[in-house]
Amino acid sequence: MQKLSFLLISTILFISCQKPKEQADLLVFNAKVYTVDDTKPSAEAFVIKENKFVAVGNLEEVSKKYTFSDSLDAEGKTIVPGLIDAHCHFYRLGLQQQKVNLVGTKSYDEVLERIVAFQKEKNVSFITGRGWDQNDWDVKEFPTKEKLDSLFPDTPLAVTRVDGHALLVNQKALDLAKITVDTKVSGGEIIKKGGKLTGVLVDNPMSLINAIVPKPTINEQIQGLKDAERINFSYGLTTVDDAGLSPQVIALVDSLQKKEELKIRMYAMVSNVPEYVDYYLEKGVHKTEILNVSSFKVYADGALGSRGAALKAPYSDKENHHGAMVIGNKDFKDLAKRLAGSPFQMNTHAIGDSANAVVMNTYYEVLKNKSDRRWRVEHAQVVASEEFEILDDNLVMSVQPTHATSDMYWADERLGEKRIKGAYAYKKLLNKTGKLALGTDYPVENVSPFYTFYAAVARKDLKQYPEGGFQKEDALTREEALKGMTIWAAYSNFEELEKGSISIGKYADFVILEEDIMEVEEDKIPNIKVKSTYLNGEKVY
Repeated sequence: MQKLSFLLISTILFISCQKPKEQADLLVFNAKVYTVDDTKPSAEAFVIKENKFVAVGNLEEVSKKYTFSDSLDAEGKTIVPGLIDAHCHFYRLGLQQQKVNLVGTKSYDEVLERIVAFQKEKNVSFITGRGWDQNDWDVKEFPTKEKLDSLFPDTPLAVTRVDGHALLVNQKALDLAKITVDTKVSGGEIIKKGGKLTGVLVDNPMSLINAIVPKPTINEQIQGLKDAERINFSYGLTTVDDAGLSPQVIALVDSLQKKEELKIRMYAMVSNVPEYVDYYLEKGVHKTEILNVSSFKVYADGALGSRGAALKAPYSDKENHHGAMVIGNKDFKDLAKRLAGSPFQMNTHAIGDSANAVVMNTYYEVLKNKSDRRWRVEHAQVVASEEFEILDDNLVMSVQPTHATSDMYWADERLGEKRIKGAYAYKKLLNKTGKLALGTDYPVENVSPFYTFYAAVARKDLKQYPEGGFQKEDALTREEALKGMTIWAAYSNFEELEKGSISIGKYADFVILEEDIMEVEEDKIPNIKVKSTYLNGEKVY
């Protein structure tokens, strides 16, 4: 912050010496502002009073009515609205800071090395972590537990695949969970080889292990939430949509926010657990200025990378294997009918074309004659032509562009030439629905919204591959990508009247960028840095 320059004071006095002025808190000027407001797409200055934008325009326009307690010369930098991650795992990201990090490992041996180093430093009683992906290894097969059993015969271990839909465990963990070769769980797979357990569990069977993993303490939970907030503010994210939380964690978030120990805005999806659903349907929607609890997160199927996504026809690289729904069709429809009679949104994870068909058709069936419900399809990753035909603007597609550039190396092997054309088809989805909410799905992917933006418009990974972009016909324009990370994401949360653009009356959330995201060379987009992040007009990074 800096005091108004003599010249600026003189200009303001000259402009409005005839009229009494209202006192405002902050003037931001000398900026290149992308407002994401179609009525005034660009500006060079704005005024904040009592946590909200009260004037937007050029310096002369915004100075007519107000005097200012403070001012900020943006020095010609680019300003965009506070960024919104429409689908992430904020709480999980925070807890991950306390576990072994396996993201980016290039082999199973590297996974083992990181686990050994972690345990040597931390010496925990139950080793947990996340981030391995066999598709990034030379040997693209699921690992097996023999080396883990040798290294950790007496310490239970459970490390989650990067997408959260597969778990690698050792024999000690299997014994504690009472899992044997005869254990049966629907909606997933306990993988065996030669009649023996491999230590890999996909989707629903993971719950047997999760039940024995020690729960984090309150102090660990609080630290995790604060760590996640710090990371998100550093990337210009001011609102996060956490895709699946328990009432206990939501209550903790609410209490920390009320004590101003946690400031980030959160749209919290309640996990689809029967007692959680009962609790919130009785309690009702909970909405404050920074917490929105008005939706349930449901899983229709698993992930494509672990072959758990439910496909209409078999996987191209695994004979007679269709993946699996993790919720029965009847149970899904019954839940949808129940939620249709409530004010809550239903936000369903759907990856495979079979899962997307079930979700989309069920949504339309139970929402018949109901308008503006904004039920969300989370991921909408592989969509068949018949489902594209039924889509309209009564549903919201919530997608994560970096999934396309992470998966493109192997997705065609899973899907084949024909189906891949309906995968990661963001432009087609946008053309059918009119809006697209963009997120990262971190910690599955990187937190950076600039990676999201780059993947959306360039359809390339960070190595700038492929040269022409992956299925470039489904790239978004820069304007569409920015809207997907701001106003359209706010719309998906029923919050477009309070955030998502730099507009009069909305919360004063904005980000100052070191580079112009709308004009910088395309391949430099991932390297954009945040100069500072503001929430309610207060600098938080």
